[in-house]
Amino acid sequence: MPRGTKVERNSVSNQSHELKYEADKLNVKSAEVKDAKKGGSNQRKDIEKKLKN
Repeated sequence: MPRGTKVERNSVSNQSHELKYEADKLNVKSAEVKDAKKGGSNQRKDIEKKLKN
């Protein structure tokens, strides 16, 4: 794989910086992003859909 490619940009990990980024992007708290992930999917689009409703 070439250097600099973004791997797994479609999913959100449990790392604090990723949770914070998603939370800031959606104007919610990191804990809310973490709770949305517990719904069974860590896909970015699924989490965003849950938090926008």
